[in-house]
Amino acid sequence: MAGRGDFFGQLWKEYAWSDSRYLTSDPFVLCMETVTAICWGPLSFCVALMITFQHPLRHPLQAMVCLGQIYGDILYYATSMFDHYYKGVTYCRPEAYYFWGYYFFMNFIWIVIPGYLLYHSVEASGRAFQALAKQSKSEQDNSYTKKRN
Repeated sequence: MAGRGDFFGQLWKEYAWSDSRYLTSDPFVLCMETVTAICWGPLSFCVALMITFQHPLRHPLQAMVCLGQIYGDILYYATSMFDHYYKGVTYCRPEAYYFWGYYFFMNFIWIVIPGYLLYHSVEASGRAFQALAKQSKSEQDNSYTKKRN
């Protein structure tokens, strides 16, 4: 991407000011971005369609995508911090704008929004299982009553 002169190549280079691993073909970044492009991106579109059509599998898939995003972001921060504190390697320019604006804030969004959606999916799944348990108990009670009569 870094060698491209189109819009996305320029965005890639601009973001690389906050994390130079994007220009050096860092193995972790390449793997993480590949998983995002192949798995989480298409699944996100699938979840968006499921939300639109109120599909019952929306919440399990949404939870899966959210966990993947949160996990990837935590690893992204952790690998950078590990290199900074244990190897003395810093990937960000010294200006606060690049660290706090690009590196921290732009990535933190990918923890906050999926965290919010994950919470709601877990809540909805819990309500569904609770309703199913209540319905099963009611059916068991009805069959017990019929057997007695």
